[in-house]
Amino acid sequence: MGVLQRFENRLESMVSGAFARAFRSEVQPVEVAAALQREVDNSAQILSRDRRLVPNNFHVELSPADHERLSQYGSTLAQELAEMLREHADEQSYVFTGPVSISFDKDDELGTGRFRVRSSALARVTPAGGGNVSDTAVRRANVVLEVNGMRHPLEPPGLVIGRGADADLRIDDPGVSRRHAEIRVMPGANAPAVSIVDLGSTNGMLVNGQRVQQAQLDDGADVKIGNTSLTVRFVRSREDGSDV
Repeated sequence: MGVLQRFENRLESMVSGAFARAFRSEVQPVEVAAALQREVDNSAQILSRDRRLVPNNFHVELSPADHERLSQYGSTLAQELAEMLREHADEQSYVFTGPVSISFDKDDELGTGRFRVRSSALARVTPAGGGNVSDTAVRRANVVLEVNGMRHPLEPPGLVIGRGADADLRIDDPGVSRRHAEIRVMPGANAPAVSIVDLGSTNGMLVNGQRVQQAQLDDGADVKIGNTSLTVRFVRSREDGSDV
């Protein structure tokens, strides 16, 4: 029995009545499942002889009518679709960069029965100690590092980024080395001086699209390590502490 057939059987046995009413529109759960599976297959990147990296963050864009029908079942359906993708990944030796996330979004330009799938690879990012960065720490920082929608303060002397448990900022990305790079922060009269140095990583790094061993980082600088992009932001603050 294939992955899609198992997905259909689970869905029917669990919520057959509810979903039968919800999917009177042209969009059917198995169509969405098949589209997600194709998206994963088409996006697979070779990591090694028997391992391929695939996206883990998915947005299913639906017409207003289909989105309205789906919204009350979205959480249950997303869980089943995520389980289906994990089974498919196991069979194909795919590797996710983080937890599988599926959301359903409304697109006014889509007609009933039409849908679109968008995907990206978002690695789990964990600060040293495993805790969350406080909003106060982020607001007080003169420089922050944006990673997958989250901001992390950059304070002197800086931090080590990597996949290993001893990194100051751990990025669970198979393309990132255990100690991949070090961001160095030096205090300055007007603003800190920020630079990055490759620590002998396997896959290297790109700064603003250029492969480098080290580089000075200005406001808006884009750093890519593995499949993860990081952006440096210099924050100017008013005396009352609010950003400008």
